[in-house]
Amino acid sequence: MKVRSAALESSFDLPGRDARVVCLVSSATETLEALGAAASVVGISPYCARYAPAVRAPVVGDYVDADPEAIRAVRPDLVLVTDGVQLPLARRLAAAGLPAYLLPVPQSRFGILENTVALGALTGRLAEARALCGALEQGCAALAASAPARRPRAYAELWFGRHPRRPGGRSFVHDLLELAGAEHLFGDRPDGYAPLELEETARRAPDLFVLFSEPEFPVDPAALLAERGWDGPRAPRVIRSGVERGRNLIHDGPSFLATARWLRGELLG
Repeated sequence: MKVRSAALESSFDLPGRDARVVCLVSSATETLEALGAAASVVGISPYCARYAPAVRAPVVGDYVDADPEAIRAVRPDLVLVTDGVQLPLARRLAAAGLPAYLLPVPQSRFGILENTVALGALTGRLAEARALCGALEQGCAALAASAPARRPRAYAELWFGRHPRRPGGRSFVHDLLELAGAEHLFGDRPDGYAPLELEETARRAPDLFVLFSEPEFPVDPAALLAERGWDGPRAPRVIRSGVERGRNLIHDGPSFLATARWLRGELLG
């Protein structure tokens, strides 16, 4: 199969179901495991094992840095990368002659389904990918149909290391919050991940404060609320999200549905 990654201006041949895959995107690694392709993965990033425990492959690169020769050593037919902050690495790998394929960062849950179909097609598992998409859509429909009558207003804050962002309506995080049964506080904004707007957030008076942070850079929500003067009688209730599978607000693999279900439980708790 001839494959072209237009964004990377690269093209290469793929053997389909027998392709050897290096995956530096944890969500794509989780998807490949769900499609029954765990044995095809021959190289991963340090973060992939959190979401794809059945994959037994060496770490050959980080999310933003990798040695092309370390990747070449595992003889990949396909190297999966994504855009956003990983785009410079993707371009370097393609320029080094590696068979790099770019998956877009999903702007909604439908982007997650699109990437699932792409991965199925690339690895000769299109039927499995379509079946997985159907199961995910059914789960989303069930959540939407059972949403609470009163939707609490939820403000999400994502700490990528030391760099916080708030998601807008152009992000799959918006879908997670809405599927969980919340009203996304900044769902009206036509952006994906924007700098914080603390005064506007306080004015909109959220009921919930959903905070994502990484274990390497823990964030204390109580300290943030106190620092911002949000800790009064009408302080928002805090829901903490981390890197655990099924509780990670920024992970766009198949377990995004488990995350939405977990959020529903937290919202009703």
